Amino acid sequence: MDKAVIRALAVTVSNRAAAGTYEDTSGPVLAELLRSAGCAVVDGPLVVPDGEPVEAALRDALAAGYDVVVTTGGTGLTPGDLTPEMTRRVLDREIPGIAEALRAAGAAAGVPTAILSRGAAGVAGRTLIVNLPGSSGGVRDGMTVLSPVLGHAVAQINGGDHVRSALR
Repeated sequence: MDKAVIRALAVTVSNRAAAGTYEDTSGPVLAELLRSAGCAVVDGPLVVPDGEPVEAALRDALAAGYDVVVTTGGTGLTPGDLTPEMTRRVLDREIPGIAEALRAAGAAAGVPTAILSRGAAGVAGRTLIVNLPGSSGGVRDGMTVLSPVLGHAVAQINGGDHVRSALR
C-alpha cells in the first residue's frame, strides 16, 4: 500500500520580508527540507508579517486541509515576536516535547541562544503546526529534529495506531 502524501505548508513570519524590504531566506530552505522529508509542498513559502496575520494564515491553512504547517520566524524575545501566541490561539492541543527537542537540538548544535526561542508546537484539528526560529540555520536544526517524526505524528493525528517494533 502506498504511503499517504503529507501536504505541508511553509510559512515565513517576517515584517520586513512581508513588506518587500528583506528577502525571505529561511522559507525556501524550510520548503526544500519539508520536500526532503517526503512532504508535498506545492504552495509557499507563504510570507506574512508577525501578529494577527500569522493566526489568519494558520486558520487558512487548516481550512485548506494541510497536514503540516511549519512556520519560521517570530519566536524570539522582541516585542513584535508574537508567532507562538498566535499559534496557541489556533491549537487544540500542544505537543511540548517537539518544542523542547527543537530548543535542545539548537543548543547542542552550538547555538546557546536557541534556548531563547519561544516556539510552540501542537495539533489544530488534523494539522500539525510547528514554530521554528527565523534563521536558515535554525530551520536546518529544527528540521533535523522534526523530519524523522513527521510521518508518525501525522498518522497519529489521523487516528493511526502506534507502530510496534518486533524487538520491543
